[in-house]
Amino acid sequence: MGVSQSKHKVHKVFHKEHNLKIISFLSLCALLATNLAFGQTDFFTQLADSALTLTRQQVRYDPSYRQIPYPNGDVPANTGVCTDVVIRAYRKLGIDLQKEVHEDMKAHFDKYPKMWGLTRPDRNIDHRRVPNLMVFFARFGTVKEITQSPNDYQSGDIVCWDLNGHGLTHIGIVSRRKSGDGKRNLIIHNIGGGQVLADCLFEWKIIGHYTYKEHE
Repeated sequence: MGVSQSKHKVHKVFHKEHNLKIISFLSLCALLATNLAFGQTDFFTQLADSALTLTRQQVRYDPSYRQIPYPNGDVPANTGVCTDVVIRAYRKLGIDLQKEVHEDMKAHFDKYPKMWGLTRPDRNIDHRRVPNLMVFFARFGTVKEITQSPNDYQSGDIVCWDLNGHGLTHIGIVSRRKSGDGKRNLIIHNIGGGQVLADCLFEWKIIGHYTYKEHE
């Protein structure tokens, strides 16, 4: 191959790579535009993706009471319950729900449920109880409408359920992944089988629907 042919081939490769970079950039812009078009900011997309990474960990369901450090305390990484999915997803984005909930309960204990016979906050467990998180998200986040329309539940939303009609509560995060029929976003949660992705949005009665981004 002559020098001129070699240079021509190099130029063709360069232009091809340059065009691919432009296409990749335009695709990224289109993806970001799609996220905004569906009403979710980058934060909530990141929250959904943060929660999704948790599904790669092997976690044994363990509701035991444990003393944990404060702030940024957590139960052992290989254990957890439904609330720990939410706590860990937010913590990956620098938000410590243990600290946020505890500080609000110290200042406004009367605003929170009295279901466990406590007379003062307990920073080991308060943030790991669904009813407490529901109060906290309602106070500092956005309360969204509870509907039977899948389109109303967007990535990064927090959803709470009553599992049995008698106050057995559950919580999860709406992911960006779609159900097999493409109609619903899948949920990241732990109901006993570990931190998993599941098509269960309307499996139980929804009693709470929120978004939350760290308050000032």
